Amino acid sequence: MHADLRHNWKNKILRKRWLKEVIASFNLKTGNIQIISCTDEYLLDVNKKFLQHDYYTDIITFDESEKDVINGDLIISIERVRENAEQYGVSTEEELNRVIVHGILHLVGFRDKSEKEISTMRKEENKALSALKGLTV
Repeated sequence: MHADLRHNWKNKILRKRWLKEVIASFNLKTGNIQIISCTDEYLLDVNKKFLQHDYYTDIITFDESEKDVINGDLIISIERVRENAEQYGVSTEEELNRVIVHGILHLVGFRDKSEKEISTMRKEENKALSALKGLTV
């Protein structure tokens, strides 16, 4: 299976600055973070192979952080992001930003297994997305 699914990444410079600011807001440093776009089937295969989960998802985060330096891989199904954007009535870019910052929040230590954790994660996502709206290149 091939991971790459072509996506026209918009506002790369702004997004990179934004993510660094999100990470810095937790008194952490940005290390090496890779964002990999893929198909639903590829991400399902990764989910089964590494997490023993047999279901589709929009993102899987592999955390390789060390102390206060955030490192990791964000593997994102662009197909799932597009479907979710349509379902939620938002642009693909807006949903993609939410999914990316969701992965970043996992890298800084947030979890989303319980209802309380999910609520906290959503608040942090919304806070980060609001900060993005205030940035310019």
